[in-house]
Amino acid sequence: FQLWANLPSHLKMSAPRYRDIRAEAIPTVIDDDGAAVRVVSGEFWGRKGPVEGVAADPLYLDVAVPPSRRKRLRIEVDRNAFAYVFAGAGTFLGASRPFGVLTEREGPDGAEVLVRDTQVADRSLVVFDRGDEVVVEAGPEGVRFLLAAGRPLAEPVAWHGPIVMNTPAEIAQA
Repeated sequence: FQLWANLPSHLKMSAPRYRDIRAEAIPTVIDDDGAAVRVVSGEFWGRKGPVEGVAADPLYLDVAVPPSRRKRLRIEVDRNAFAYVFAGAGTFLGASRPFGVLTEREGPDGAEVLVRDTQVADRSLVVFDRGDEVVVEAGPEGVRFLLAAGRPLAEPVAWHGPIVMNTPAEIAQA
């Protein structure tokens, strides 16, 4: 995955940074129920991830929950959070409707149409409201997802392509 972070306005014109994290550098915590959490950024269950120094102080977790298990993951209430499912399927309590990928399917007249998947399954994203935990019930094949949470910047957002700024004038300058 490539994870991009929006910066607060006073850091917008900073030189870009890139950090490649190798799999073996990411600590993994395995719970008694078989759930595995890899800590990419932030701290979780006493383990710190290797990515540090990002302005929004993000929590990035790679979570795998075994089939038909329910898992509760603590999140600080001052953070916005989302989950991106990339294997299996599950049900997330208190989450938005899933934003699935667009896929080509055959329509009733034989023509191909684009359809957005509505299941919380491979390649879908859900957004969470405020709260102190994320609760997921894994489907019969289990579920694996990236859980991301960060402190909101509370600033205007303007973007064009990969550029995120606060105003259209800043986009032109960038």
